[in-house]
Amino acid sequence: MQEQDILNQYQSVSEDNVKEWFKVGVVEDFPENSGACIKYKTKQIAVYNFVRTGKWYATQNLCPHKMEMVLSLGMIGDKDGVPKVACPMHKKNFSLEDGSNLGGEDLKIATYPVKIKKGNVYIGFSD
Repeated sequence: MQEQDILNQYQSVSEDNVKEWFKVGVVEDFPENSGACIKYKTKQIAVYNFVRTGKWYATQNLCPHKMEMVLSLGMIGDKDGVPKVACPMHKKNFSLEDGSNLGGEDLKIATYPVKIKKGNVYIGFSD
């Protein structure tokens, strides 16, 4: 697969476009204030339990900068009130809400909706 083909399989999904809520585990499976990686079809997805804000986020695990599957290992925090993940390789910051690059660069990441139901964690996909 070409790099562009790998990147192209990751497209942000809004809650309105979800065709499948995929169960990825239970709340206890995921570290607090950190990320973990799950697999959905051919995609690696980073899931973050941001306890400090009481929210969950999911993004592609692929850093679009160096094409490495590392974002689930990144530090989460916030930049000017925007929840973000910093790539562990080169510290590029991406919004966990919309995937935008908080450094103003053109690179962005795909985001996916997360819902918690009866202690189970689900991520929404459109494929």
